[in-house]
Amino acid sequence: MVSLGLVVARFNDAVTEPMAEAAREAAAERDAVVVDEVSVPGAYDSPLAADRLARREDVDAVAVVGAIVTGDTDHDRVIATATAEKLTDVSLDRDTPVTFGVSGPGMSGAEARERIDKGAEAANAAVDLAEELD
Repeated sequence: MVSLGLVVARFNDAVTEPMAEAAREAAAERDAVVVDEVSVPGAYDSPLAADRLARREDVDAVAVVGAIVTGDTDHDRVIATATAEKLTDVSLDRDTPVTFGVSGPGMSGAEARERIDKGAEAANAAVDLAEELD
C-alpha cells in the first residue's frame, strides 16, 4: 500500500478544497492512504511542506494541489515557475516522488474551477511513481 503526503494550498480555496477532495478520493480508489495532509497559504509555500513530508519514512510520495490564477501582472507566471522548480528540487533531493497538481498560470478563476480533476491526477501520478520506483 502506498502512503501519501498531501499538500493543499489555501489560496483560491474554492478551487483547491475540491481538488484536495478529488486527490483523497483518487488515493482511496487506488488503495493508497493519505498519512498526513499539510495546508499552506498558497502554492508558492508548498515546497517547504512537500520537503517536510518527503523526509518522512512513512511517506512514499507527495501530491501537491493548488491553483494559480492570473491577475493584472505576470505575478502568476513567476509563482508557478518558482513553485514547479522547487517542487522538482524536493523530489530529486529527497528521492521521493512529488507530483504537481497545481493548475495555472494564465487561468481565470472559472478556468481553474474546470481543472479540479488535477487533484486526482496528482494523487494518481504519486501512486504510479511510488509503485514504479519501489
